[in-house]
Amino acid sequence: MSTSTQRAAGLDHESCYRAVRSRDRRFDGVFYTAVRTTGIYCRPSCPARTPAPANVTFHPTAAAAQAAGYRACKRCVPDATPGSPDWDVAADVAGRAMRLIADGVVDRQGVSGLAADLGYSPRHLTRLLVEELGAGPLALARAHRAQTARVLIESSPLGFADVAFAAGFSSVRQFNDTVREVYATTPTRLRGRRHAPAAADGTVALRLAVRTPFAGRALLAFLARRAVPGVEAVDGSTYSRTLRLPRGPGVVSLRLEDLDRPGTAFVPATFALTDLRDTGAAVERVRRLLDADCDPLGVADALLDDPVLGPLLTAVPGLRVPGHVDGDELAVRAVLGQQVTVGAARTLAGRLVAAHGEQIAAPDAGPVPGLTHLFPSAQALATLGPETVAVPRARGRALAGLCQALAEGRVRLDRGADRDDVRESLLALPGIGPWTADYVAMRALGHPDRFLPTDTGTRAALRRLGQDPGRAETLAEAWRPWRSYAQMLLWHSLAVPEEV
Repeated sequence: MSTSTQRAAGLDHESCYRAVRSRDRRFDGVFYTAVRTTGIYCRPSCPARTPAPANVTFHPTAAAAQAAGYRACKRCVPDATPGSPDWDVAADVAGRAMRLIADGVVDRQGVSGLAADLGYSPRHLTRLLVEELGAGPLALARAHRAQTARVLIESSPLGFADVAFAAGFSSVRQFNDTVREVYATTPTRLRGRRHAPAAADGTVALRLAVRTPFAGRALLAFLARRAVPGVEAVDGSTYSRTLRLPRGPGVVSLRLEDLDRPGTAFVPATFALTDLRDTGAAVERVRRLLDADCDPLGVADALLDDPVLGPLLTAVPGLRVPGHVDGDELAVRAVLGQQVTVGAARTLAGRLVAAHGEQIAAPDAGPVPGLTHLFPSAQALATLGPETVAVPRARGRALAGLCQALAEGRVRLDRGADRDDVRESLLALPGIGPWTADYVAMRALGHPDRFLPTDTGTRAALRRLGQDPGRAETLAEAWRPWRSYAQMLLWHSLAVPEEV
């Protein structure tokens, strides 16, 4: 990357070099260090000897480093780090494009499909991404395929042909050429001498990278309270759910435990897929659920000294904002949960699934017993009358209007649309108020700075902490731009017994 392009991407050479010299892991995934004398690119925390300042350039993405002719470091494996948290903080065109590319939009629809989803021409989008990320959409998609392929090669027993198509390559030859170019080795050597047991058809076991600390148990408790029968299940420390994917249904099981070792840790995930080509999309959607790109140290820097939130954060470091694998599903469940308890909302959602969900397995069959249905699609629900669901009439009309808007594309919850536009579109629907719109933004769109001051849980938590709930909005001003994490801390505090 040229110096001018480096500046355009917002990377200051002196600041980046200080991060590299101190091996600051907080910048892993935020930028990449390319070393001219070795021809490799690394993560900022790479343990190798720090190169001289004149010998390094900095790149906003792995794709930009690859496009400049560098290969990935075999020691620090830079593309195995979580993605940049800036993509969720800024949520600009580049960030939204990265989310859609990771979901496989370029592989399925090409650059023109990605551009249409973002509302730009292919040429203009390519120019924007090169300016912001140092690489165009094809190069970014190629880098993502290479990363997915490496993870599959190293952690799964899939044959190389299956790996190639699961990672999104159009041919085995393209897969082989890309692995050689990016990693300077062959797939066989990348796998090494590991002899993993054979996997069942369509089953892929992976490790999903997250920054630490990672409060997995708190995330599990949040999901367990809201688990919809037939769609979600919790067994010990394992959370499982069905997935609606582009080429067919799937199931994922995650082992959620607290992770606190320094640096990057991994959440074990097992996917059972109808079509291995959905691997990339499934991984991206589950990473959203885990809030995997969160920078917990950055959140702590902003909130730890706050007199209200500091003690809460100390008690549960690394608390995540639970995302979701399907924005439409989350929105429907949010409307069902208006003005009722979490338990009541779960019951309503379970009835909706039983009556209108797509059955994918018998109760005792499938990869996870009890996971029998996909949550009903917005298209299916849009054909039902407001009186179909046993809710108050006004909420029934709100649900019908929401599903119609989702089915027609007037509201998009795939993280490709501008967040402010999505919020305005939701608020324009009858029966959708700020609580619902901001809850959807927080969980479906990954917005790090949403707050629900009128929520009964928010008010109860503040009251319990000796604060006036009427001052909720004023208090929350000090928590920007991480108010979604503040919201989660307040909700989580209600689950902790009060001291006597």
